Amino acid sequence: MTPAFRLATAQLGRVRAMNAKYHARFFADIRFTTLTSLALFVAGAAVDVRLIAFVPLVALIGAAQTAFDASYLIFSRQYAGRLEAWLNAHADEPVLVAAHLEDAYLFPLDSKKVVTLAFGSGFSWFGFMTAFYTVIGALVFLVGLGIGATALGSQSPPLAVLYLLGMIGLTLVTLGFGWWWFVAGTGEKRLTDVLNERFPIALDHVS
Repeated sequence: MTPAFRLATAQLGRVRAMNAKYHARFFADIRFTTLTSLALFVAGAAVDVRLIAFVPLVALIGAAQTAFDASYLIFSRQYAGRLEAWLNAHADEPVLVAAHLEDAYLFPLDSKKVVTLAFGSGFSWFGFMTAFYTVIGALVFLVGLGIGATALGSQSPPLAVLYLLGMIGLTLVTLGFGWWWFVAGTGEKRLTDVLNERFPIALDHVS
């Protein structure tokens, strides 16, 4: 076993551990956002309805944080796929297939998608769960925004206007950057530009 082969094997183990870490982080952030939003709704009903005005902010932070977690999943999968392709090319037999399985079963890399939600032949249960969390989060955001703005407006209409403008502005900025990084493919292109230079042996993606 050459030094390069040993290094690539060790690095593959490290990247796979990163992948597992950010999967766990993703669901931890989902749980935190869900529980915090529910607690705010309960507190709003029991203590002060204006507390519900914080729900959209929590939902938006949760959406941005889970997308950040997903960006690391994409990072680790891109790197792991190249390492596996390189190791297969330098091994007696091409035995590493995890990257191919992930491409077919979870979501494809190097394709147009909304974070991890791919369409067409790339759609999967992983994609459905992404859409599921997104739709529920958007509904929680809108309900919280409506109740929060109404509650604030009953006390101070100018404060309600500032609240709505602030939340809408922050949401549009977040969506804009998310579109640029994920949907437009900016993030993955940066990865593939580096990987194409260092690891010209690429993973054959599932069509």
